[in-house]
Amino acid sequence: MAARDRDDDEEFDLGISLESVAAIVDAARAVQEGEESGALAREEEDEEGLDAEDDENMDEDALRAFIADLNEDEQASLIALAWVGRGDYSGAEFEEARGLAKERNIRDPAEYLLGIEMLGDMLEEGLSELGLSLEDAGGS
Repeated sequence: MAARDRDDDEEFDLGISLESVAAIVDAARAVQEGEESGALAREEEDEEGLDAEDDENMDEDALRAFIADLNEDEQASLIALAWVGRGDYSGAEFEEARGLAKERNIRDPAEYLLGIEMLGDMLEEGLSELGLSLEDAGGS
């Protein structure tokens, strides 16, 4: 059973829009999957004299910029969501996690978040613990 036992998810203040979380999940998965396959691709590029590495960095740079452009509350909510998804906190402890994320005043939230292995999965799992899903983001 989900940590939030109610039908009206709108009552719960996640502190960041589901649309933003969905965008970050998609971008984080693309960046982290790119890192896994990046070494082989770079080998092939070196052999062929190509330099497509800039495309991968552009995706990561865009994700870093997106996270950096979030306000402090949104960044703290995102970090807390990752912590809940990773199992450091339960869904019921989300507010505590968010408060701790704000107190820690992490200097570079994007760097911190991108250092979390499988960030996209952790964020999605965190949403699930809160009784939310990426489908609630209202994709078109």
